[in-house]
Amino acid sequence: MAARQRNSHTPDLPGQWAKESASRITNRFTDGVSNEFEFGGPVGAVLLMTGFPLLMWYMWIGATYYDGMLPFPDPGQSWPDFICHLCQLVYEGAYPSAKAWAIYWTFFIMEAVMYCYMPGVWNLGRPLQHEGGKRLLYYCSAYCSFYATLAIIIVLHVTRVFPMYTLIDEFGPIMSVAILSGFLNSFIVYIRAIVRGRTHRLSGSVVYDFFMGAELNPRIGILDFKMFYEVRIPWFILFLITCSAAARLHETYGYIPAEVIFLAGAHYLYVNACAKAEQMIITSWDMYFEKLGFLLTFWNMAGVPFTYCHCALYLANNDPSEYQWNPYKLALLSAMYIFFYWMWDSANGQKNAFRHKEKGQLVKRNTFPQVPWQAIENPKTIETDTGDSIMVDGWFAIVRKPNYIPDMFFSMCWGLITGFRSPFPWFYFLFFMVMIIHRTKRDINKCRRKYGEAWARYEREVPYLFIPYVI
Repeated sequence: MAARQRNSHTPDLPGQWAKESASRITNRFTDGVSNEFEFGGPVGAVLLMTGFPLLMWYMWIGATYYDGMLPFPDPGQSWPDFICHLCQLVYEGAYPSAKAWAIYWTFFIMEAVMYCYMPGVWNLGRPLQHEGGKRLLYYCSAYCSFYATLAIIIVLHVTRVFPMYTLIDEFGPIMSVAILSGFLNSFIVYIRAIVRGRTHRLSGSVVYDFFMGAELNPRIGILDFKMFYEVRIPWFILFLITCSAAARLHETYGYIPAEVIFLAGAHYLYVNACAKAEQMIITSWDMYFEKLGFLLTFWNMAGVPFTYCHCALYLANNDPSEYQWNPYKLALLSAMYIFFYWMWDSANGQKNAFRHKEKGQLVKRNTFPQVPWQAIENPKTIETDTGDSIMVDGWFAIVRKPNYIPDMFFSMCWGLITGFRSPFPWFYFLFFMVMIIHRTKRDINKCRRKYGEAWARYEREVPYLFIPYVI
């Protein structure tokens, strides 16, 4: 259902953490060859490129054929026979059919067209030092594209031209198409960069450069592929899969369970927030420094939408009686979720408004929802030697990472709503917790190096990272 050089107030849109593992801790912005390797270098890249799809197929097999449990050999079954059995299941249930190719790529092309022609706003990216300080212009239309997509899907479902539950019924084949498309698009971008002479910071290893990327900002016209992949493909698909689960359950039982409504609402808030604040990712690490390679491409096209969705897949594959919540507990969880959403959205809003206003490119949009305390007028700041300033106001005067705790809560809820019977709905939560702990440690060290005494003063004024008087 997915690493940036930033301080605690650099724009950090919801969902962007999914690509944190793709980012490099480096301050090198020059062209030429880089001898810095991550992820174990070329060997690690090969292992990850093979491990990602195998993990996805393995999780799908467990969710589909093993009642949500981890697949293991039967007593007396050898491992080679077991592996052959798993391969047979993938061939039978997840073969990339022509129908699956048509579904995935119709969606992909439709979203690309919407990117270019739906109403949106323009904004400038950060100066690119390797291009003499040039600032790229970005077109942000994800918000209108999201609601146009929903309108189209509703019409197709109601008219039975394309029933929404088809995504659940064809999940295996569509996932396989997404996996193959991730590889295909990665090859196209890599070869295109070499042919056009647009390579940047190459390592000297073909495998590693294919994995991490060869070109910084691959584009066709106004269509920037990193911007396109960041929001539309992974998060739109995730929400549509959840809606598909709801449609399948309604078709089967004649109603939509409250737990599925909760998850659909949670995913809607998340995806809507990504879309409405799309222009805020322009100055992020992914946009101005991270190259588009296999890691970002595959994780966006296949990894995020087809692994983070296992909570919805579990709800769709099991009888509602197996995960039914007490109505009062579910109401309490929903109220807590709304509170944390407000905290998360307003904290991101305060940070993004402060930083973009500082750069003179704040774009105020009439998007839904406009939550209270979304921006701070004339915030209190700490000046730094770098020319930047650190906001010490709003949520950031209470804790230094106010948007992290809500994100942790969201990831926990997506698993919690399914119960504890299957491990697969908890993949997102476990992945996120490992990532966020690593990122927090790295960000702290980076800010201490970059801002020196100014950051030390901020830590004295706001001593807690996540929860006041606790941590």
